Amino acid sequence: MKDIMEVCIFPPMDPVVISSRFMKICITCELKSNSPCSFLKLYFSGLQGLNKQETVDKHGKDQVLVWRRSYDIPPPECEESSEHYPGNDPMYANVPKEDLPKTESLELTEKRFMIEWDDNLVPLIKSGKKVIIAAHGNTLRALVKHLDGISKDDITGLNIPTGVPLIYELDEDMKPITQEGAIAPLSGKYLGDLEKVKARIGAVAAQTK
Repeated sequence: MKDIMEVCIFPPMDPVVISSRFMKICITCELKSNSPCSFLKLYFSGLQGLNKQETVDKHGKDQVLVWRRSYDIPPPECEESSEHYPGNDPMYANVPKEDLPKTESLELTEKRFMIEWDDNLVPLIKSGKKVIIAAHGNTLRALVKHLDGISKDDITGLNIPTGVPLIYELDEDMKPITQEGAIAPLSGKYLGDLEKVKARIGAVAAQTK
């Protein structure tokens, strides 16, 4: 079979959760899934289980904005007895407890993710493979901060819309090539109607207003 593209998916995904539309695109692709721990979302400790608006209602907008938008200020730790503690998730049963976050700032999320990026993703990309990263917003913010050299002050105000593919093309030095239609400060391009994408970005920004 010719023109087979190997696609590596991070983190692990059960085939049943991959949409039929995605499978049609990747019908000739070899799919590989890897490394769950480094793709954990930024944990909001005792805030887990609440959506953003419920968190605002309970703790106040100013405090929530500190937790959500500070680069290096984490919220209080999650209790190990909580159902939201990652150590109680069977998916991470083989991950050492010391490697599971009870709370994180964006700074700590970035440090955790960049180990995975440098050790596993960069070698795959340099070998010519296509990599799909399915991750939570803060992990993705950590990635684009690195790729686009966004400052820690600016990254806290960057909103990434949920479920909108963001495509990056990197040169041989792993530097991003700015895509036509990219929305500053990103070099990568969101797939879909540009105005609809901007509306979804605005909706994310408005979630705690």
